[in-house]
Amino acid sequence: MHITVEISYYPLVDGYDQPVFELLELLEEHPQLRVEPGTMSTLIAGEYDAVMLLLSQSMKTLMANYPSVFNLKIANACEVK
Repeated sequence: MHITVEISYYPLVDGYDQPVFELLELLEEHPQLRVEPGTMSTLIAGEYDAVMLLLSQSMKTLMANYPSVFNLKIANACEVK
């Protein structure tokens, strides 16, 4: 099943840009997924299992290092073009 996720990340630290860049680097390491960074959120599209595994690993890594808030929207009916 193909899904699209809109993720917004809010690291609760001074210098919040560093953790945001770390998230983008983690997401972009997976060429089988489509990643479209935006100003307020990032879109990730691909097969369900691959996207969810990436999200789980990435969020766990960042939450281990920074107090964090993630906001996710997950859809199987909104394709990134």
